[in-house]
Amino acid sequence: MREPILKAVANPPKILWGPFLPTLLNLGIQFPMMFICIGVFDFNPLLFVASIVGMHAVVVLMGVKEPHISTMIQSFGQTYRVTTNLYKEKGNKFAP
Repeated sequence: MREPILKAVANPPKILWGPFLPTLLNLGIQFPMMFICIGVFDFNPLLFVASIVGMHAVVVLMGVKEPHISTMIQSFGQTYRVTTNLYKEKGNKFAP
């Protein structure tokens, strides 16, 4: 077996010690909110910096507990689909 495959499975991608997708979601939500609140309401940016660092610490701790959380989020998004049943039965059936 090739080494790059083993390395990718054993070490999922990280940004600043946190899992890739939750870290991007954290920064992607908090930075625009920070700039909007600074521009519109004239908030102190140090409050948002503390919030960003605190939430990033939570994301890092989540990544320590479950290092493959980014893959789990991506696979949940791909498998959580509403299906239509051809036969009258209760529940969702994946068979056509």
